[in-house]
Amino acid sequence: MVVCGDDALAHRLAAELSGVYGERVTLVVPPARDGRPRPAVPGRAATLLGRVTGVVGRTAGANGGAGTGSPPGAPVRVVRAPEPDDEALDEAGVAGATALALVYDDDETNIHAALRARRVNPRLRLVIRMYNRRLGQRLEELLDQAARMGNGDPDGPGAAEATTTVLSDADTAAPALVAAAVSGHSKVIEAGGLLLRAVERPPLAPGDRDRPGARTVALLSPARPDGIDGDGPVMLPDADPAASGGRGRIVLERVHYPGAPQRAPRLTARSLPLGSFFSLRLRWALGCLAAAVLGLAVASWLVTDANPTHAAYLSLLDLFAINDPAIGQPLGRQILQLLSGLAGLLLLPLLVAAALEGLGTFRSASALRRPPRGLSGHVVLLGLGKIGSRVLARLRELDIPVVCVERDPQARGVALARSLRVPTVIGDVTEEGVLEAAKIGESRTLLALTSSDTTNLEAVLYARAVRPDVGVVMRLYEDRFSKAVYRTLRVSHPRARTRTRSVSYLVAPAFAGAMMGRQILGAVPVERRVLLIAAVEAGSHPGLAGRTVAEAFEPGAWRVLALAAEGAGETPRPPDGSADGGDAHVLRPDDRVVVAATRQGLAELLGRRPVPRPRSDVG
Repeated sequence: MVVCGDDALAHRLAAELSGVYGERVTLVVPPARDGRPRPAVPGRAATLLGRVTGVVGRTAGANGGAGTGSPPGAPVRVVRAPEPDDEALDEAGVAGATALALVYDDDETNIHAALRARRVNPRLRLVIRMYNRRLGQRLEELLDQAARMGNGDPDGPGAAEATTTVLSDADTAAPALVAAAVSGHSKVIEAGGLLLRAVERPPLAPGDRDRPGARTVALLSPARPDGIDGDGPVMLPDADPAASGGRGRIVLERVHYPGAPQRAPRLTARSLPLGSFFSLRLRWALGCLAAAVLGLAVASWLVTDANPTHAAYLSLLDLFAINDPAIGQPLGRQILQLLSGLAGLLLLPLLVAAALEGLGTFRSASALRRPPRGLSGHVVLLGLGKIGSRVLARLRELDIPVVCVERDPQARGVALARSLRVPTVIGDVTEEGVLEAAKIGESRTLLALTSSDTTNLEAVLYARAVRPDVGVVMRLYEDRFSKAVYRTLRVSHPRARTRTRSVSYLVAPAFAGAMMGRQILGAVPVERRVLLIAAVEAGSHPGLAGRTVAEAFEPGAWRVLALAAEGAGETPRPPDGSADGGDAHVLRPDDRVVVAATRQGLAELLGRRPVPRPRSDVG
């Protein structure tokens, strides 16, 4: 495996591939410039990269470090190069590599390197980091077509393995950040629209079963009286988790938002209610004036003995002051004309006010909304940059009430907030009154996602001063600083939910899974072992097709969790035995299922040779 990047994501990805999947990794990073240090290496990645025997420069061999099947936790080979040009890719051994990840922060750099790599190795599995999703989709199609043509046999096994996957760190991290904000759990996997969290649960009593929407996927090691763990964990135990011998369990559960969604009223050009055009006071004034005009028309009909239509017509002429003076006519007619003229004078300012209010309504349709009165239980989202805008879109998809705070009115996500009609406060969060304007005192969670660690910390401290029990999720870059902040906040506010997250930490497993193959959706560490979550075709193994979801289970190897979504607008069937028939569904060969599997079990499902991995390796 070859990883090319210039930030913490590259280091974390190399650590994930080496430490979790047991792959041999070559890491291509830029050298230090102008005496500035390289990007900080995360804690776990630093441990693995510290085992490197030497740093390889421009004189490295062409194929060193490439290949698969090395012992887990093997040293990560490092190549220093300013950019991923032909020479750097050659030194990294791309010509003989299985997969290449391009995780530079610049889309253009990743595109150029991907085109070079596909030309050098048509059988290479490519994983590319890009923010522009539309361009990424086109690039996937182009590189996949180039792989088919370059392999000679478009239907051969080499073409099937030479896939191209474009991922966005913002899109990948957003579900986990949202899940941490609304549920407080850290290990969350998105399986085709189904959010699953891995949590530790106590042993089940005899006769009890997992609640709907949950699956026991592992039994933890039993604790011995001397405090030393006994035998290792049991992966994918038998269907009866109650027979666990008092062991704790790792359970996969669906992520739900416990609060009732509060839909904000949306103003659209197709459906504009009357109340959004005119204020209540103006509507009352117009109604009273219309009643007065109607009364004058009735009085004119009674006084002049004209038919009702002619009387109403004369009243309107008098109202708009375009009728002849009632000289020589009865006194009653003259009085009615004077009253109609007075009503006409009152009508003019009301029409002007109605026009101004209607114009203001259309202007407000393109303006940022303010937090409405009575709003509570919402999420305050701080920062509408690349990550914040994706998190905002995800929150609105889940109908979670949210109020945004952004300092820059030209930020990337401000236009999105305006189009979604999300209340937004423009201001510096370090100034007093900004968080109060976002109703932080009535909120449920603060999501601090700016690019500044100090700004996020200051916002959290201020929010805790206003409401000590508010839940917080902070985006922090540096690992040691993150741990210190987390421990201090937990000690200071033990009853409040506190989470610190790094985007590179959240997205590295997804990039690593894509490098292993498109089927892998995530990995769940279980003590010193790891459980893989993957999406496979039921026809790929005889143990899946023709069985029900409940029967498609091999203890210790693999287990079906859900039926994957078939269309973009559909959601997976949940992993439970509910009335929708999830467990009773008979799998067809073309069904796509989400499974939990060990490495050996997944290799069996995919018809591949499993990579040996000692149980003592760190998961």
